[in-house]
Order: sequence, then C-alpha cells, then structure tokens
Amino acid sequence: MAQKPFLSVIIPAYNEAKRLPLTLIDMDKHLSKTPFDYEIIVVDNNSKDSTKEIASRFSGIMKNIRVIECRTQGKGAAVRKGMMEAKGQIRLFSDADNSVSVDQFLKMQHLFREGYDVVIGSRDAKGAKMEPPQPWYRVFLGNMGNIFIRIMLLKGIKDTQCGFKAFSDRSAEKIFPLATINGWGFDVEILSLAKMFGYKIMEMPVIWVNSAGSKVKPTAYINVLLEVVKIKLRMMKGFYQKKQGSVSA
Repeated sequence: MAQKPFLSVIIPAYNEAKRLPLTLIDMDKHLSKTPFDYEIIVVDNNSKDSTKEIASRFSGIMKNIRVIECRTQGKGAAVRKGMMEAKGQIRLFSDADNSVSVDQFLKMQHLFREGYDVVIGSRDAKGAKMEPPQPWYRVFLGNMGNIFIRIMLLKGIKDTQCGFKAFSDRSAEKIFPLATINGWGFDVEILSLAKMFGYKIMEMPVIWVNSAGSKVKPTAYINVLLEVVKIKLRMMKGFYQKKQGSVSA
C-alpha cells in the first residue's frame, strides 16, 4: 500500500478458522463504506488449524487484508507484532471473535481529533451494552480484578481488558516496543505505559456481543493479577525507562 492508511486494524488470531471469516466479512462491509484508507492485519499466532490459510484466502478477495505470523505465543505478543508492523495513523486492535464490531470505531474518530492518543472500548462505562450479559462469576471476577488493577496501576479506568483499543501512530510507536507481557496482562502493561508517557486516555462505551467460544479460562484472571504485580514492580524499579534508553540507542 503506497499511501499511509488512516486506520490499521490488527486482529490477533489463534485457532480462529471458524470465527475469523465472519469477522473479516463484517469489517469489510463497514470499512469499505468509509472515506478513509485502511488496512486489516491478521496476526496468526501459531494456530494449529487453518486460520492462516483462510486469512490468506480472504486477502485475495478483499482489499487491504494482509496476513503476518507471530511465532511468540500469546495475545500480547501477537498484538505487539501487528502494531509494530502497522502503518496507519490510528492503530486499532480487535478480537477475532468480533465481540465489538469495527463500526464502533467511527464513534472513536472524533476523540483523536480532540487530542486523545489512546481510546479504549469499555464494557463498564456508562452507555455500554453486553449482549447477552456475561455469567455472574465472570462479572464478579472481572470486577474484583479491576479494583486491584486500579489500586495498583490504573486509577480511574473501569475496564482494562476489553479487546478493542485504538492508538495514535505516535503513541503506538512509543509504547509497543517497550511492552513485554505476552499473556492476558498485556492490556494493563500498554495502558500503564501510556499513562507513564502522559498520553491522554479516553474510555468509550461499546456494544459487546459475548462469544460462545471464548478462550478465556478462569485461571486467566489469576495470571493477569500476577502480571499486574510484575508490571508494578517494573514501574517502581524503572525497568521501562531503562528499556526505552536501550531501544532509543
């Protein structure tokens, strides 16, 4: 793509052969009607099924879709790889199950024009909808985890884990080279880095459609909390500032 696109959409995908086609069709339906240039980047994360082949097939029939590989396992690693290869002025990552349709990005656009560098989808902000509601135990675990995250690192952010987050190119190019968490805690790390750099963050309500094939296990909540502690300790020890110096050198 010769011209730098306005929007890059990054889709991390692990064993998403069944759900990815409908997601790509939905994205193409909405984005093809917009006046701006865009690219869709599918990041295959060592899938054992035909995710890569299906994504490659779509790249031949829909414009601006490209497929890359991430050999390091984990959603955080896949998102990081996509963000660093993206060219868009705004870079959005979105889950392969299409829990949040890309048409909701249109509600984000004006926030970047107003000076925000990071705009994140939220299932807990006023006006958000969940269809159907999550099971009570996931709501409970999520709420308890978020209280811990807010106390430790991200005061004021109600939903750090929604898989629909957009970054300006300048913030993405500063944040993602420093990110190291490959697991589910990567959202907390990138938002903590955004806060560290003083970027303006806005939380925006979204319509979230629960997927029956969710890959989030109950143990993921524990892992996130352990990673939050790790990020906190790194912040206290100046780990990211040192890493920034080595990246800049």
